[in-house]
Amino acid sequence: MPCLRHGHGAGERRRGSVMSAVEQQPADASLSSNSSSSFEVIEADAANKYEAVVPHWFYCKVTDSRERWIPFSTQDSEKLEAAQKMRKDDEELVVPISGGRYDVHLKQRQCYAVYWEEEVSEVRRCTWFYKGEKDNKYVPYSESFSEDLEEAYMIAVTLDEWKKKLESPNREIIILHNPKLMVHYHPVTVSDDWGSSSAEQGRPRTVKRGVENISVDIHSGEPEQIDHLVFVVHGIGPACDIRFRSIIQCVNDFRAVSLSMLQAHFKKAQEQQQIGRVEFLPVNWHSRLHSTGVDVDLERITLPSINRLRHFINDTILDVFFYNSATYCQTIVDTVASEMNRLYLLFLQRNPDYKGRVSIAGHSLGSLILFDLLTNQKASSEDEDGKEKGSQTGASHGADASGVKEILEKLKLSEYSTVFEKERMDRQALDTNHWAQIIAGNNGEGRTESESSAGPGSAGSRSSGRNCPYPDVSLGQVSANYPQLIYKPAIFFAFGSPIGMFLTVRGVKRIDPSYSLPTCKGFFNIFHPFDPVAYRIEPMIVPDMEFEPMLLPHHKGRKRMHLELKEGLTRMSMDLKNNLLGSLRVAWQSFTRAPLPAVEAASTECETESQNCSDGQTEVKPNEPPAAAKEEASPINVGMLNGGHRIDYVLQEKPIESFNEYLFALQGHLCYWESEDTVLLLHCSCNLICTYVR
Repeated sequence: MPCLRHGHGAGERRRGSVMSAVEQQPADASLSSNSSSSFEVIEADAANKYEAVVPHWFYCKVTDSRERWIPFSTQDSEKLEAAQKMRKDDEELVVPISGGRYDVHLKQRQCYAVYWEEEVSEVRRCTWFYKGEKDNKYVPYSESFSEDLEEAYMIAVTLDEWKKKLESPNREIIILHNPKLMVHYHPVTVSDDWGSSSAEQGRPRTVKRGVENISVDIHSGEPEQIDHLVFVVHGIGPACDIRFRSIIQCVNDFRAVSLSMLQAHFKKAQEQQQIGRVEFLPVNWHSRLHSTGVDVDLERITLPSINRLRHFINDTILDVFFYNSATYCQTIVDTVASEMNRLYLLFLQRNPDYKGRVSIAGHSLGSLILFDLLTNQKASSEDEDGKEKGSQTGASHGADASGVKEILEKLKLSEYSTVFEKERMDRQALDTNHWAQIIAGNNGEGRTESESSAGPGSAGSRSSGRNCPYPDVSLGQVSANYPQLIYKPAIFFAFGSPIGMFLTVRGVKRIDPSYSLPTCKGFFNIFHPFDPVAYRIEPMIVPDMEFEPMLLPHHKGRKRMHLELKEGLTRMSMDLKNNLLGSLRVAWQSFTRAPLPAVEAASTECETESQNCSDGQTEVKPNEPPAAAKEEASPINVGMLNGGHRIDYVLQEKPIESFNEYLFALQGHLCYWESEDTVLLLHCSCNLICTYVR
């Protein structure tokens, strides 16, 4: 059995051997006049048997010192393969993949994250795979050795000669028995009595040719069109879900759920390019906060007992206290605002034709940070006609552009000056020293004596120039210079948010119904019913009414079965109660009714008069719905914080979660990253999809 070793010289010799073997086959037919035609037929048959393997590109992810090879999407793999064929020797060739969130440096075979810090990943053009030892997942061979395997396979198929043996650079043995049976042997070194070592074949592992022959999930890719950009801010700690994953990993999951929902519900509209996708970018402030040296200071005063628990508290729970500290609150808000501004400029630089809108989302403490940031934004002037006028002189435009460049240099963002010039952003958009002033009813001017003595009562209106009984929602905020965003968010999404609790603790009892965030007109407060950190907002605007939050529809178009069953039982018990009361009343009237017609008529008249004199109380009919149902059916005015629309939205718990609320409380706070219902609400709210598909 010949052994084909790794090397380019061996490859050339194999090509020669293939041609010589094919040429020798018609030797016996040389005396025949049809020898040339016979050779052509044999050569054509041999060529038809072999088909070149289709490569697929993979990248390597290292987790806990273990390598895991993950395939690129079909779209990205084809893009990399096309670039490889067109500009193989280009040293500077960079191919954007994964929706533009990563760049592949093709010549170096390395993949870099664009918007956040991440370890560089190795990239490989894969054609041959072998099954790993531990997780039984297929591992790709190196590109050079895969070429040797492919060449040996071509020889075997062409000449129909199998039992080919190859030795890898690691001295591992690969045997090609036939097209369907190829194995990989890992050498085992043993020592004999003479002290010498010999290599024996260990347990064989399966070898596969082509990615279509291995079990691996390969996604088709992402739509190129982006309709909306959403920045996502995390809560306390470096981990964001119950699996202790980072904000980057959780947002990746959220983005994947978003794409699956588009495919499941809006496939036709997506194929016709009527809608695109939503791009989600994570905003990390925890690492910046804990790189200030505060962890070292905490370590000196932390007790040595229950070390893991104390470390967990220092790394997570204390973030709430850091935010309520004037020093570290400034660090947090500066980090969040500067990071969102940086990401926005970088996104525009990489997507110069983007015309969509921008929204922001926050989880847990992150939603409170964004709420405080938005309440302190400076509303722009109503008159913006001069911004687009063509009568602006070149001198004024040049002076404004130079001012923008100076500010960008101070912010160490000089590379984005061209983006600002293209977007015609002025100096006011870059002014990070302005923040909205706290207006508490004109500092008490114009209030009545009772209002002034009441202290911090209701939250609310930022309307200067008029007497207002509502102190501002900024009341009780930590004193900080809140930076300005260089864009106006369309919608603010809060997941599992403690905003309502913090406002109450700060002394805010009511939010003025006419109040809205200065630069953001949309606000959705989304929570799981068992989330222990989440609080409602609407009761602070309408404290005199009791009503339930809006129930988010299930992504499959109906309520969960256990909720429908619960509602059905409640409705049935109410109907039975009404019917029973009605039957008892009729029986009581017939029992107490006088036998004489005159008395009966008089009794009827008395009953009629008593009913007419009652304070609007009417008889409860058996089939009439309860008063609570009538109130739910009527529209509820919850103010202008969300443009007049409802604010509080509650997810439907899963059937298993309803068995024990306390057991799933933590999961309820961390469930939003994989919630299809939450993703669907975001799509609808971002004006990508007008209504839910039911």
